[in-house]
Amino acid sequence: MPPVVFALISIFLWSGLAFLGLKLQHLPPFLLVGLALIIGSLCSLHRLKEWRAATPKLLAFGIFGLFGFHFFLFIALRNAPAIEVNLINYLWPLLIVLLAPLILPGTILRSKHIAAALLGFSGAILLATGGQFRFDLQHGFGYACALLSALIWSTYSLFTKRIASFPSGVVGAFCAVSGILSLLCYMIFEESKSLSYTDCFWILMMGIGPMGLAFFTWDTALKRGEAATIGSLSYLTPLFSTALLAATGAGTLSSLTLIAMILIIGGAVLGS
Repeated sequence: MPPVVFALISIFLWSGLAFLGLKLQHLPPFLLVGLALIIGSLCSLHRLKEWRAATPKLLAFGIFGLFGFHFFLFIALRNAPAIEVNLINYLWPLLIVLLAPLILPGTILRSKHIAAALLGFSGAILLATGGQFRFDLQHGFGYACALLSALIWSTYSLFTKRIASFPSGVVGAFCAVSGILSLLCYMIFEESKSLSYTDCFWILMMGIGPMGLAFFTWDTALKRGEAATIGSLSYLTPLFSTALLAATGAGTLSSLTLIAMILIIGGAVLGS
């Protein structure tokens, strides 16, 4: 399959995170992420031999990406309003486009990629904020953590392509170790919580999809495809997410949503 198809699979799976997050919003975040990542690691059990390629240096790289991204995102959400945090976090696709020439030798940044990423970011702003947001300096620490989270995911994604020699099965080891670290954070920062059978079902869905298979298809897409194109397409995530919430009755579509959809789709088409 073309690399763009693998990227779209990841984007489609990640679009379900908001829906699943609503189903599990009563659970502590680090507990949720820890369990989901460990379940996600099981998606590569059939490639368990490839985990042996996870040298300490490579494992540290995986922890930097998967655990670092979620850790700083949750710290940000604890210290700043969710709307502004999500808005800043949506910078990661734009950062992939802008940082590609710096991290990937020989990459040429075309004007269409910059324009596509800016269109996508504009659409994401409308979806995330509804046209209303206000930055308050008292939440500066939270904003900084959100920006760091976006920077971590964008650089992790780009370096995945640069050090493409490791097999995608190693991502399972990344998930497993990051999941364990997340559970340690749960025990340190959060109150204990018991799980219902319904909780277990939705956590299983999250672990198999957006916190599991999506990381493997993302790894494949970046290793085989053009980073700037994939970065431009990534803004389809909030678009698909909003559509899913509306289809399931958990959200609504407005004229502002329509404008955002046009911006995001326009950016995706231009970038690809």
